[in-house]
Amino acid sequence: MSKAFTKESDSAGDEDDEIGGLPPLPAGTRNYLTPQGYQRLRDELLSLIDVERPKVVEIVHWAASNGDRSENGDYIYGKKRLREIDRRIRFLTKRLDIAEVADPSQHRGNDQIFFGATVTYANSRGEERTITIKGIDEVDNLQGEVSWISPIARALLKAREGDEVQLMTPGGLEKLEVLDVQYPAPSPTA
Repeated sequence: MSKAFTKESDSAGDEDDEIGGLPPLPAGTRNYLTPQGYQRLRDELLSLIDVERPKVVEIVHWAASNGDRSENGDYIYGKKRLREIDRRIRFLTKRLDIAEVADPSQHRGNDQIFFGATVTYANSRGEERTITIKGIDEVDNLQGEVSWISPIARALLKAREGDEVQLMTPGGLEKLEVLDVQYPAPSPTA
């Protein structure tokens, strides 16, 4: 049978890393996460397994018992939703399996930039910006968070307050001065 008539692609496993538009992790690296990021991913996984998937399975079972499945919207949508849930479960399981939880509060008081640091820097035009370096699966760009594998984070990692680093941008080489490095306070449960 022609591939044009099959529903699933040959690279179904490759789709797992593309969920949510997340870039794949560099080969051979760990998936660094803050404790909060790890807990969020774990909670999502458990919710999918214990709550959402059983609900959808029940709906699909009920819809299948109604007879003709070819025109049964509940059945068709339910099966599609089950595939999405299973794909997300596989993705989360893979990411959590290679997760390495790094608590940024351990570096509190340190002026060197490591994973989890909130860094304020200035460019050559004097414009200041503050970013927080987090794991690829927990970044919220609207909150000023960047992934540890992003070019800006790679340029800043290991630098100290007062250091000048170079960042290659589409507009050319840019010099950044590190103004401030902060780490979160230890959590009360730690």
